[in-house]
Amino acid sequence: MPVARQAGSTAFLSLVPLALISLVKYERTMSLKPIVLPMPRPLLSRTGWVAFLVALIVVCAVAPVLNLLVPAGSIFHLSDYGVGLVGRIMCYAICALAMDLIWGFTGILSLGHGLFFALGGYAMGMYLMRQIGLEGNYKSNLPDFMVFLDWKTLPWHWTFSDSFAATLFLIIAVPGLVAFVFGYFAFRSRIKGVYFSIITQAMTFAAMLLFFRNETGFGGNNGFTDFKRILDIPVATPTMRMTLFVLTGVILLGFFLMARWLINSKFGRVLQAVRDAETRVMFSGYNPLGYKLTIWTISAMMCGVAGALYVPQVGIINPSEMSPANSIEIAIWAAVGGRATLIGPILGAFIVSGAKSWLTVAYPEFWLYFLGALFIGVTLFLPDGVVGLVKKVMTLRGAPATRQSTNSGDPS
Repeated sequence: MPVARQAGSTAFLSLVPLALISLVKYERTMSLKPIVLPMPRPLLSRTGWVAFLVALIVVCAVAPVLNLLVPAGSIFHLSDYGVGLVGRIMCYAICALAMDLIWGFTGILSLGHGLFFALGGYAMGMYLMRQIGLEGNYKSNLPDFMVFLDWKTLPWHWTFSDSFAATLFLIIAVPGLVAFVFGYFAFRSRIKGVYFSIITQAMTFAAMLLFFRNETGFGGNNGFTDFKRILDIPVATPTMRMTLFVLTGVILLGFFLMARWLINSKFGRVLQAVRDAETRVMFSGYNPLGYKLTIWTISAMMCGVAGALYVPQVGIINPSEMSPANSIEIAIWAAVGGRATLIGPILGAFIVSGAKSWLTVAYPEFWLYFLGALFIGVTLFLPDGVVGLVKKVMTLRGAPATRQSTNSGDPS
């Protein structure tokens, strides 16, 4: 037996060099072959592009024709009220889309996006107040509320409010800067889950109380209103109203494409990995701080743009836009439509806001009960939202046809 064992060991050791040589040859052969990476996903499918172009045509051509050219007595006429309502809902849809990026694809529930929406609105409102000029009630270059409070000069933060270019910059920069500073310290401290949601709501509530104070120079509880012009063009005209409508729709569609591009990129895949297993992402060599902070800041800037588009269409901005209820409503839009779908939150904003517009007129005392019941029902019975329900229905409709085709022996 010892002789046999020794012979077997000798034979095994003699095979080791041959195995190593074969392994080296295999590695050289594989290194010569090009590495084939997976094909990137298309931005939209063919059906998606068709739907996108249809939406673009409706916003840019159909709606203006129905509002400006079709007579008011026609059943095809789009009223000014309808233009304003849909324009406001499209602003809400931008916020819902921003919420989906941070909540649906990154797993961070924010209850403070109403603050970023209001900051963008206040930046636009300050410019619109300066555009009033001497047409105010007090015939002064200062806004009426400042004259009423016996202010003599503009506060420092109103310095560039008369410049439209500076206003466009501030609409994006102010919400982005606030979000970046807040997010840096929050994400660096690894605050997550319900704790993050609570501190975002506390931040929004604190900002609302600050803007309610007259000495801050933001109009107190009345805010800004009585807007006259944008770029020396009157605001209260059908042409300007439709221009704002078209601009809002085009920006909403543009943000949708941008969100699709982000989510389909490597950056978006890392975000989804952070949502599903952040610890594994850290073990894989990625630092989640930069990814979460980037998408958090982008989401805030999108809300700021939505707020800036909202103010001239509504004609007022005040601290009530920062109320915690408004931020919660943004989350409800995303939940009702369907998180992590991009199109779902947009649909959710239209469904919930449309129902709100009708119920607050027909049954104003029951609106809040309806909103609460809707959120509870979606949470319990439709966790994937309306889009998830549509997908399930389409799957169930296609299943019988598939089974019938299989049973009949049809190869297709």
